[in-house]
Amino acid sequence: MSADNKLHLSWHDSAWIPILQPSNVLEYFSQRTNPFYDRTCNNEVVRMQRRDLSCMKTMTGLEYELLHVQGTFLYIVRKQFRHSPTEVTPQANYYILNGIVYQAPDLHTVINSRAFSALYHISKAFDEVLPHSQYHPTSGYLWDFEHAQLEDFKKKEASAERPARVSTMQYRCVDMILGEVASRFPPQFLSQPQPPAGDPKGQTASGNSGEATTDSNSATAAATPAATDAPPNAGGERTTGKTSARDPNEGAPAAKRMKLS
Repeated sequence: MSADNKLHLSWHDSAWIPILQPSNVLEYFSQRTNPFYDRTCNNEVVRMQRRDLSCMKTMTGLEYELLHVQGTFLYIVRKQFRHSPTEVTPQANYYILNGIVYQAPDLHTVINSRAFSALYHISKAFDEVLPHSQYHPTSGYLWDFEHAQLEDFKKKEASAERPARVSTMQYRCVDMILGEVASRFPPQFLSQPQPPAGDPKGQTASGNSGEATTDSNSATAAATPAATDAPPNAGGERTTGKTSARDPNEGAPAAKRMKLS
């Protein structure tokens, strides 16, 4: 983009907007902060000499002229080169809309922009249509949009069902934030209140616990004899839980017992 092309710029002075009118619009346009204003023009020379703007017609060189006024919201200023009092060559047009100055695009720029925009959309249309073209030896070329639409629908569903990935940096940021919040606002745990020393409720609870301990001991003692008693053996004798000395001749044959005796 050349230095003379300032179509992407805009300028305004908020202090001038409420008082802007046709009599002072050229003075507003000639502010030093305005990037569209050339300080080497005849307007600057006349203003420094404090002369009337009508004397610019007798001068030659670059100048700015108020070309059109529409109400108090639209002004058109033309930048032109004056050769004689009756001959000028326009160079650029600027319009002031609600106090904001813009450079008006020339015809070449407008046609070039529209042509590039149309070519871009046509190229995108060809790129979209090209995958749908099919060829068959019997039927020739044909268009298959249903299959492509189904594939696009499946791709969209797959992308929608895919869960969002969380990076390690996001984990660390969340941990850092939670740690900072915990350090600023530490959690407070409620402690169970202890009963006073002379509380009758505490004594009743301790007495009940003692009774429960006594009952459990008696139940254990009652269950012990039943566990130690065993069923009678083959000889009709009942074996108790006590251990007794065993006779060495017990279980031997009768002849051997007689011989030993």
